[in-house]
Amino acid sequence: QLHLVESGGGLVQAGGSLGLACEVSGRTDSVPLVGWFRQAPGKEREYVASITWRGATPYYADSVKGRFTISRDSADKPVTLQMNSLKPEDAAVYYCAADVISGTAVARPGNWRYWGQGTQVTVSS
Repeated sequence: QLHLVESGGGLVQAGGSLGLACEVSGRTDSVPLVGWFRQAPGKEREYVASITWRGATPYYADSVKGRFTISRDSADKPVTLQMNSLKPEDAAVYYCAADVISGTAVARPGNWRYWGQGTQVTVSS
C-alpha cells in the first residue's frame, strides 16, 4: 500500500510559476513510477508528467513540455512538479499517482492504483 499527499497548489497569474510536491509513503520499494495528472471542471483527468521513483526518465504531455519540470532530487525528497509560464488552461486539480506501470499505460489514469487527494491550481488571466 502507498499513501500520497500533494502540496503546493494555489493561485497564480498567467505567466507565473508554481511548484507542487508529492510525498509518497508506504511500500515505496515497489513503486517504479510516479506521475502527475490534472483534471479541470467538466473535463477528464489527463496525464501531465511522470518520472521513475529514483528520479530518472522524465516524460511530459505535449501541452506542458518545455514549461513543466518533474523531478526527484534524492531518496529523501518528494517528487516535485515545477510549473512555469502558466496559462489559464493549466488551471485544474492536480493529482499525483504511483504504481508499477510503464509504456502506453502510463498516460491512462485508470491504470494507476494509488492517488493523492489532489491540490488546486488556479491561473488568473
